[in-house]
Amino acid sequence: MRRLIIICAIAGGLVACKEKTTKGNFTVNGTIRNSSAKLVYLEKIPASTMQPQISDSVSIGKDGSFSLSADANESVVFNIRLDKSTYPVASVINDAKTVKLDILLSKDNNQFAEKYDVEGSPASQQMKDFMLAFNNDLQKIFILANQVDSLKKAGSTDSLLFPLQAEQQSLADNIKHYSLQSFNKAQDAALILFELGYYQSTANGAGFGLQPLDDDQVELIINKSTKKFPGHQALAAIKATLDQQKQTAQAASWIGKEAPDFSLPDVNGKEIKLSSFRGKYVLVDFWASWCGPCRGENPNVVKVYNQFKNKNFTVLGVSLDKDGEKDQWVKAIIEDKLAWTQVSDLRYWQSQVVALYHLEGIPFNVLVDPQGKVIGEGLRGEELFQTLQELL
Repeated sequence: MRRLIIICAIAGGLVACKEKTTKGNFTVNGTIRNSSAKLVYLEKIPASTMQPQISDSVSIGKDGSFSLSADANESVVFNIRLDKSTYPVASVINDAKTVKLDILLSKDNNQFAEKYDVEGSPASQQMKDFMLAFNNDLQKIFILANQVDSLKKAGSTDSLLFPLQAEQQSLADNIKHYSLQSFNKAQDAALILFELGYYQSTANGAGFGLQPLDDDQVELIINKSTKKFPGHQALAAIKATLDQQKQTAQAASWIGKEAPDFSLPDVNGKEIKLSSFRGKYVLVDFWASWCGPCRGENPNVVKVYNQFKNKNFTVLGVSLDKDGEKDQWVKAIIEDKLAWTQVSDLRYWQSQVVALYHLEGIPFNVLVDPQGKVIGEGLRGEELFQTLQELL
């Protein structure tokens, strides 16, 4: 399956280029407390490039006050960054001509805002509320994940692990639920792009049960948003890119084609051929122990394996683990309870299967029928379960 990832998160890092500073049609007035910085920058984050561009810079007044301006012909995210900070201390959207900020920097680390208040911009307030709720729940997930890891290392039983894992998954489901709600109720195109990018980039990187939106969900959100905001050029450009990606992906799809055969060693060094599974439905699951999203998806694969293993179905795990890290691969198999055949040449992205199946990312899978033809690809979560339920 295609993996359409739109990343429009707050940019961390130094600026890539600089616009001519000038008084524009959008103004940010504010105050900064607990700061030793001399200058404050207003950085535009175009959705097309995601590269920060300095739109204006001013000296901070003795009372912490500042006023920044920029030109923008449509709604876009702006960062406020200090001269002594790598990361922005606040972000706003230009859905109003003037936005007011009151920024309080942390006393422990004045590169970060302890809090900031925004006035005059509904989209900026919604963006702030979204990030606050999202990051609070994500922090709880990280804490629970560390507790689970510690208990696993101590050899704890499932009865101790399950409540923590269930709470972790509940938080992940909550993040996804209110993110989808926020996309639907957003009244600004830049806000939708920001929130969608924030969710997708975090889900694809963090794992811990936070599932990225699938391609159909992303496509639906972008199509709805384009109709809702027909004049937004950045949104229209992203839709055109996704449409092109979809056409390219459909042309490159494995569905209907014979699954390329391969032979790789299992954990004991025995060579296993994909063709040896002929006569069964087999899910060829490409993953790795180091891949967070893969580990997050493994419980779903375990679920369908246990439910359908007695119905002429099995799984063949193909790992892209690294040379010299076989122990981590085997450990992940045990920890994630992967009871099916596992193979790997431990060659990372140089594995023969990468070129053979044109892999651009993992997790990825293909569902092969008893005759060796691919009948599904990129099946994850509920889609994987529903597909097998209907088939078997």
